[in-house]
Amino acid sequence: MSKYLVTGGAGYVGSVVAAHLLEAGHEVTVLDDLSTGFRAGVPEGAAFIEGRIQDAADHLDDSYEAVLHFAASSQVGESVANPAKYWENNVGGTLALLNAMRGAGLRKLVFSSTAATYGEPAEGLLTEASVTAPTNPYGATKLAVDHMIAGECAAHGLAAVSLRYFNVAGAYGRFGERHAPETHLIPLVLQVALGERESISVFGEDYPTPDGTCVRDYIHVADLAEAHLAALENATAGEHLICNLGNGSGFSVREVVETVRKVTGREIPEVVAPRRAGDPAVLVASARTAHERLGWTPNRSDLTGIISDAWNFARTHAS
Repeated sequence: MSKYLVTGGAGYVGSVVAAHLLEAGHEVTVLDDLSTGFRAGVPEGAAFIEGRIQDAADHLDDSYEAVLHFAASSQVGESVANPAKYWENNVGGTLALLNAMRGAGLRKLVFSSTAATYGEPAEGLLTEASVTAPTNPYGATKLAVDHMIAGECAAHGLAAVSLRYFNVAGAYGRFGERHAPETHLIPLVLQVALGERESISVFGEDYPTPDGTCVRDYIHVADLAEAHLAALENATAGEHLICNLGNGSGFSVREVVETVRKVTGREIPEVVAPRRAGDPAVLVASARTAHERLGWTPNRSDLTGIISDAWNFARTHAS
């Protein structure tokens, strides 16, 4: 049994990872300021500290084996309107965390990164060697943190893995997605099914894809959690490993909407809207590195299963 600190462990992905760590027999402490997370999202059996990662030095000691770092501001639109918040929270907060880890002699980190580091890629299938050119402060701050971690590994022997997520979806028991505001497609369509939203907007139907709508890679949050546990096992001192996490195939906007109709049995009115600037036609991850280096393969790639889990959670937590 090992002891882990999970920053942002009251949020969507952090709570599911914390639950998986506990199920594996580990000791878990969640550090979260509850600015976007929920106290009820902290799994039973985890210790909880309400606080900011900037104050991590007050809570870390050498009893911890590693840190899993999810705490970040993550709304693209907000990052454009208020970039200083994102540089302070995401970059300044992570710098404070890395300093605290070094001071405590804690030398292993798994970092929650994002496909937003790639910006608007020309190619559809993204590898870790694809050009990183973020188009908003959110993606830029996550990329800056990746560079920061790489320096810490080289200079001080940190063992670190950055996991770049694509579109995380689904739920794990009572742990699921509930953002305010919500910007992700599957929960937005489920809000229509619940009567909380009148229709779903389809931004563009003339893309060079089979049905004309954008194609994206969706990964089940439980598969994502398993990748974090694998990253803990395979982190190497002095190395910063970056892995994309996705299914390697995509689903279109219309496929998602139609699958929600089938799963829920509800009407889902669509409104076709103009394309959004910067939306690539296809955005799919190559997870080959995660497979080769972490031994990780997603096991819940079926869209119906992903949406069914999300629907069960959404009905339980409907407003």
